[in-house]
Amino acid sequence: MQSKEEQEYQSFEEDVATLVKALRDSFESDEAHAKIDDLNNCLYVYLEGLQDYEDDEIEEIASPLLEELDLDFEHIYLLPIENR
Repeated sequence: MQSKEEQEYQSFEEDVATLVKALRDSFESDEAHAKIDDLNNCLYVYLEGLQDYEDDEIEEIASPLLEELDLDFEHIYLLPIENR
């Protein structure tokens, strides 16, 4: 049986995964992933094709999703996946 802390962390991870999937779908990205910076309480979400959108388009698309899920991060950054 999981402890309360384990359940909360699992729920937190599921919320992050839900946000990444919603953003991936909204930006029609084939690839997306997230990196959590615990030290600075930041979430970095990397999305393929994000560079094809203007800043105001990104804000218009992402803001409702970020508000709806309301994750407890100091900052959430959306970044394009760099071609290697």
